[in-house]
Amino acid sequence: MKKAIASITAIIALALPLVASASTWNIDPDHSNVGFKVRHLMVSNVKGSFDKYTGKIELDDKDITRSRVTVAIDTNTVNTNVQKRDEHLRSADFFDVAKYPTMTFVSKKIAKAGKDKLKMTGDLTLHGITRPVVLAVEGLSKESKDPWGNIRRGAMATTKINRKDFGLVWNAALETGGVTVGDEVTITLEIELIKAQAK
Repeated sequence: MKKAIASITAIIALALPLVASASTWNIDPDHSNVGFKVRHLMVSNVKGSFDKYTGKIELDDKDITRSRVTVAIDTNTVNTNVQKRDEHLRSADFFDVAKYPTMTFVSKKIAKAGKDKLKMTGDLTLHGITRPVVLAVEGLSKESKDPWGNIRRGAMATTKINRKDFGLVWNAALETGGVTVGDEVTITLEIELIKAQAK
């Protein structure tokens, strides 16, 4: 019994430095943006965003590669500033929000990729399909206290996906050749974080 207690105590002692070095940060949706752009009619890009989302980062302050990120996005809040287009995007032709109301990202691996840059690999679940994606992260700022006493940090992340990989296959052919909507989608996240207060 004493040996078992000693072993448990040793495990807890080893784990304490890891717990102490971690901090929790929540995405501030009022000062963040989850945006995307996609080719339209083979001539220009249409940009859009999602208005509602939540996210949390368990940040390891001693080894950032051991941090974890989770994000959930409300696909019903897609916004391209054109009502009819947004309604089409919410339909079964695209996001099918009635069936798949949430898009999620869960990080699996974080690696350093140069000065102030990271490569974050994780699972993106969209339209009921989960596939790995890689985000290029840069500009993780230092801690800054706002006038209300909150501690904040910021960062930007980008990635590109093929929408067909997630079952978003609707398109229309053009008389001049090509299609209405491009397959490649660029996703950009401009994120501001608020440090959670210790309980």
